[in-house]
Amino acid sequence: MMDRDDILTRTRNAKMARSAHAYVRGNTIKFYDWLNSSSRASLPDGPSVWICGDCHVGNLGPLADAEGRVDIQIRDLDQTVIGNPAHDLVRLGLSLATAARGSDLPGVTTSHMLEEMVIGYTEALGRRRRPQQASRQDTAVGRIMQRALRRRWRHLAEERIKDARPTIPLGSKFWKLTGEEQAQIADLVATAPLRALVTSLHSRDTDSKIDLLDAAYWVKGCSSLGRLRYAVLVGVGKHHNPRKGGICFLDIKEATAAAAPRAADAAMPRDYAERVVTGAQHLAPNLGTRMLAAKLNGRSVVIRELMPQDLKLEIDQLSRDEAVSVARYLAGVVGYAHARQMDRNARAAWKKELSRHHSKTLEAPSWLWTAVVDLVASHEAGYLEHCRRNAA
Repeated sequence: MMDRDDILTRTRNAKMARSAHAYVRGNTIKFYDWLNSSSRASLPDGPSVWICGDCHVGNLGPLADAEGRVDIQIRDLDQTVIGNPAHDLVRLGLSLATAARGSDLPGVTTSHMLEEMVIGYTEALGRRRRPQQASRQDTAVGRIMQRALRRRWRHLAEERIKDARPTIPLGSKFWKLTGEEQAQIADLVATAPLRALVTSLHSRDTDSKIDLLDAAYWVKGCSSLGRLRYAVLVGVGKHHNPRKGGICFLDIKEATAAAAPRAADAAMPRDYAERVVTGAQHLAPNLGTRMLAAKLNGRSVVIRELMPQDLKLEIDQLSRDEAVSVARYLAGVVGYAHARQMDRNARAAWKKELSRHHSKTLEAPSWLWTAVVDLVASHEAGYLEHCRRNAA
């Protein structure tokens, strides 16, 4: 009989075999191996700031802040480090290029996407203002934003809990905890920092009673499968009324060492979870202000309350116009996340550096085009080999 780790490994491999785009999302190590090769030397050196480190399309999407305001930001910071912002641009370019190929778009569309990426990113550097809100419903980003704005607790309950009752249904996504895990989570819920996190959201009473209602092991993600991951329902107040913020859905996720290259002189928290939370506070304040670093059975974990508006940006099929507009908008989101950490001189110098080495036939810098072409080729080959190994 397979144990939990074996099942998670098989699940991860199956997810990555679904498409080349899924393989890119799940195989971050291949990207970091490329960055650590001689190819990395051809990239421009930007100012050392907090970067996502794993800036693919699925790690961007709508996020609500503690007051319920929604914005498109970086939503997964597992690999965040202080490093070269060019790495986020290359990772995003690779992700968009494989999404375009999955949509059967011609190569010329990919070249236009990279051009628009650079435009959107540098515009964000120049203004140091967040990109204009994506409100048009006829674009991939606009549609998911509109969906996020309409969502309420019942939608989260229907998706994650199946109904509004405070229990988590066990099955393929949620697994029963061991007695030891149940006790450890109960102890964690009883801590003062977790109480402070839970009561800081939705204008809850800081003196509210906090109860552990249910918990389960959560089979979620792709590249992070195999780490500790728990879904936890906590009741707040006497009656646990979900419409009044009386139930919160916590995501507890193990934090591990970042594989993303970091700046040599970077001063970052040594604790893995503290690093993730600090990076989120700099890059995605909607998320960073409602996260907590903690310990569970001696391991570093990141805790956040899931909000109904938190959605992953899934791009399966894109038209040519959609692909180009999405590339520009998402690069602007990343550019703003970087720019808010830089002063005016640093932004101007980085903007100038990004524009170097343009080719005569392509508006995007040649370093970005070359990097994405190299990565697409290696990931296509890696994807086919992955499928062969896991054909069974």
